[in-house]
Amino acid sequence: MEVLIPIALFAMIAAIFIVPRYFKSKEREAFQQTIRAAIERGQSLSPDTVDAMTTDLHLAKPQPSAVRDLRAAVIWIAVAVGIAVCGYVFAWHEAEDVYPALGSAAIPALVGFAYLALAAINAATEKKRKVDA
Repeated sequence: MEVLIPIALFAMIAAIFIVPRYFKSKEREAFQQTIRAAIERGQSLSPDTVDAMTTDLHLAKPQPSAVRDLRAAVIWIAVAVGIAVCGYVFAWHEAEDVYPALGSAAIPALVGFAYLALAAINAATEKKRKVDA
C-alpha cells in the first residue's frame, strides 16, 4: 500500500505531459483526414482555407518584451515574499525555524530578479531599435 503513493505521483506527472500530447495528435490526425477527404473529392483548398484551419496549430511564440518580463518578475518576487511570510507566520515563536522558508523563498526571488534584469535589457534594446529605425 505504501508503494502506491510514489507510483501515483509519477503517474500523475506522466499524465500531465502525455495526455495533452495524445489529444493534440488526435486533433492533427482528424485535420489530416479532413484535408485528405477534400483532396480525394477533387476540391481545391485555397491557402486562406488551410491557414484558417491551421491557426491553432501554428501559434507563434510572442516576441520577448520588457513588459512581459516585468510582469513575470513581479509575480516571481511576489511568490518569494509569500513563501517568506508563510514561513515567518508558521515559525513566529522560533526564529531559527524561519531559515528554511527564507532559503526556499530565495529561489523564486532570484528568478524574479533575473526577469527584472531581462526587462531592463529588453527595454534598452527596444529603445535602441526605435532610435535606429
